[in-house]
Amino acid sequence: MKHLELSFGAGVATVTLNRPEVRNAFNDEVVTELAAVFSELAKRDEVRCVVLTGNGPAFCAGADLNWMRRVAGYTRDENVADATGLARMLEGLYRFAKPTIARVHGDAYAGGLGLVAACDIAVSVDTAQYCLSEVRLGLVPATISPYVIRAVGARAAHRYFLTAERFSAEEAKRIGLVHEVVTADALDGKVAELARALVGVGPEAARTCKALLHDVAGHDISAGLIRRTVETIADVRASEEGREGVQAFLGKRKPSWLAGE
Repeated sequence: MKHLELSFGAGVATVTLNRPEVRNAFNDEVVTELAAVFSELAKRDEVRCVVLTGNGPAFCAGADLNWMRRVAGYTRDENVADATGLARMLEGLYRFAKPTIARVHGDAYAGGLGLVAACDIAVSVDTAQYCLSEVRLGLVPATISPYVIRAVGARAAHRYFLTAERFSAEEAKRIGLVHEVVTADALDGKVAELARALVGVGPEAARTCKALLHDVAGHDISAGLIRRTVETIADVRASEEGREGVQAFLGKRKPSWLAGE
């Protein structure tokens, strides 16, 4: 990979954006690499969760300026094709079957903020700044909007989509974009703590739980939704992993997916 680094350890894969000279801004090549690496990690049973982070001072500054210059000359059809690649990558990250953690060690702007929102859990260093800067350039945060609005809610989105204000890590936590705000010295420890918790859960339960979250969030509590939840827990209770987990709990032993620890 040209623009990413990939490392493994104790069930955790770490994907690192590696364009520090441009504050990890992404272009079409980075989008393609991210889509490919998450597709590959989905197939690797030894990977139980994924941490997304970056090298250099920023997490991700959004779109690369050279990419923006090139896109500015595209036709509408070319823009549709280009934006579709980004949209599919973000959807792939959001729907990735295993738990994901955004390790936000520095600023996250525009599409970089979208990456944070598409992850399951986000931990931010207290000095990080956030910004949805698109309208300042006469653009809109369209492809990232489904994930950002789900993370922060419509009311906060109205403000920050429209004003393009910078906001702090504490504000990002207040509106729900990030879950934890820590000092730089505590960042790796907090990410490792969360990763250990995620590695310790039943792998199939994690997949099913993520699918359940996607099904339930934002939907009306209808008879169909209730039926879906009933069928989900019935399927899980009857599954091999579900039976093993309960028997291990009752027998005061580790379940099979932790037997080697």
